[in-house]
Amino acid sequence: MPADPGRWRWAAASRIGTSHLKAGTRKQDAYTVKVSGPDTLCVVVSDGAGSSSHGGEGASLVCRMLSTAICDWTANHGGLPPDDQIHEWLDTVRDRLASVAEKRGLTKRQFASTLIALLVFGEELLALQIGDSALVARKAGQWEAICWPENGEFAATTYFVTDDPEPRLQITRRTAGDYDAFAAFSDGIDSIALHHANQEPHARFFDPMIKPVDQAAERGRLASLSAALGRYLDGPAICDRTDDDKTLVLVSRH
Repeated sequence: MPADPGRWRWAAASRIGTSHLKAGTRKQDAYTVKVSGPDTLCVVVSDGAGSSSHGGEGASLVCRMLSTAICDWTANHGGLPPDDQIHEWLDTVRDRLASVAEKRGLTKRQFASTLIALLVFGEELLALQIGDSALVARKAGQWEAICWPENGEFAATTYFVTDDPEPRLQITRRTAGDYDAFAAFSDGIDSIALHHANQEPHARFFDPMIKPVDQAAERGRLASLSAALGRYLDGPAICDRTDDDKTLVLVSRH
């Protein structure tokens, strides 16, 4: 039996970028949304590196393994994981990527991907970030960034789960009760969704996007809105401004 979604409702979509369509390569974004109780939500978004031959597979593995570990922990421990447990999970994911790569005669770097994760458990919030995906949240009607995209030392570079000797992991903890909506997304739409000069989310982007999720009568995954979101991400309003893969998860408990 599926878990009680409580007040949570969400729409999510992930669409291939036009550059991948032209090159005949697969989509490299992945995401997972899980609810393991009326007050427990887990969202993971991962973006495979464009320079990595198997980045999409790496992103899928990151989402699957990390979301399972998080939900198992909250179910069995009744609270958020400590930092050392998070690092242990990340080491396990990295070991799995290395094992998969070795079996196929590849390097771990060929499965490179970024990470953004959100865990809400009761009144507690945990966010994890590696790289240039982002997480924003709404509080008292205003949008703010919880995880801002991190770029690497050089232009058009970022950080990945597979980086050695260890990944550049950012861990953020806040009080969850202050927030009633979230958006997690890959870097394919950050130029549209974020105001980089001020380091602020674009309210004019997020307010109309979250409104139908806020107003939905159903709880849990909103299938029709997710389909509509996918069509929007495939449309000219987005594709004329970015040729990258696009993933967007919109969550409300309004």
